Amino acid sequence: MALVSGPSLGRWTRRSILAEPKEVRHIRLPAGIGPAEARKAVERELSTVLRRSPPTASPHAGWIVSFGYDLGRVFEPKACAERGAVDDRDWPLATLCWCPDAHTFDHASATWSRIGDPPPLANECDERERRFAVGQLEETHDRAAFEQSVDRCVRLIHDGDLFQANIARRVSCPFSGSTRALAARAFAASGAWFGAYIEADPGRAIISMSPELFLDFDGRSRRILTRPIKGTRPQGEDPRSLVTSAKDAAELAMIVDLMRNDLGRICAIGSISVDAARTVETHPTVHHTVAEISGRVRDGVDLVALLAATFPPGSITGAPKVRAMQVIDELESVRRGPYCGATGLIAGDGSVTLNVAIRTMALSGRGDPRRPDHLDGTLDYWAGCGIVAESVPSSEWEESVTKSEVLLRTLAT
Repeated sequence: MALVSGPSLGRWTRRSILAEPKEVRHIRLPAGIGPAEARKAVERELSTVLRRSPPTASPHAGWIVSFGYDLGRVFEPKACAERGAVDDRDWPLATLCWCPDAHTFDHASATWSRIGDPPPLANECDERERRFAVGQLEETHDRAAFEQSVDRCVRLIHDGDLFQANIARRVSCPFSGSTRALAARAFAASGAWFGAYIEADPGRAIISMSPELFLDFDGRSRRILTRPIKGTRPQGEDPRSLVTSAKDAAELAMIVDLMRNDLGRICAIGSISVDAARTVETHPTVHHTVAEISGRVRDGVDLVALLAATFPPGSITGAPKVRAMQVIDELESVRRGPYCGATGLIAGDGSVTLNVAIRTMALSGRGDPRRPDHLDGTLDYWAGCGIVAESVPSSEWEESVTKSEVLLRTLAT
């Protein structure tokens, strides 16, 4: 398991974590269970698991987690469309990896340190174990189908159904080889601020190259912060075109309001503030505009209640949240799995750092118990766009292509 930050030395990229889990837990629901029972079952299991703490109350060891987007169906059961997206990959709702021992790398000082008693780091590995092969990328839906979905969403917005929805498309290809080798390439190509690599099971792996912070919660001060991203331009383009775009400004403003509302469910009255309404950040392949909202979580609100109030991240649903999720379920033919959920760390000191699992590859297939990182199967990758009243389907397609550039860089390296 790895949580990877870099390569810049900014506020959010100080430390990377490597760990070997002592236990992996998956949360699934039996078929036919009702919405109320499903929520109780998930909350009960999450509470039981997350109650465990490492021997040392470290902010860098504990549970490395992946919460799939479809966990939102449990917290918001009205968000499901009557004929919703098909579950064709059978990902669990959540994967939690118990990692009380870890190696951490401080990017500022370029030094390693240990928490607990982790296994030694390997200095080298056989070149054969670093290889992987991929086949041709194929779209779940072609450009015409994606643009039709965008057009349908725009018409719903004009009809007054909602203000914004994030519509995604999936590309897939055959994969065979080392998922760790793929992850190493992905992090080098993306410079992900909130990268994550999770070997979810033999035959499943998650590689997130996310630039976006969903939640940062300090267990001591109870301060919580979220940094939604809306607005994208290719890195080679002048970012001023992003700054002056009324359409992109509207996208972000709507999500700022949504996230203020979500935090308002769990924060003390009067504690929520918009610390930054809209700033530009540059990443290896794109420019983004980002906001920052913070608050103080009320005493007595536990981690499960915190998650239930805010999940899935508002920046990848739309507004209003429940209606946007219904539209997503209607217009996207397959479920998102780990994509647009959250990955990160729930630490022994009570702190939480979770990304928005965009720029994410989900690999599934046949594993090899002798080699935990070997997989023969399928690589899935998604790219999504925030659709508002001013959206033009062809432009949204081009934005989704820009967001796929990091995948192409990874596979071509």
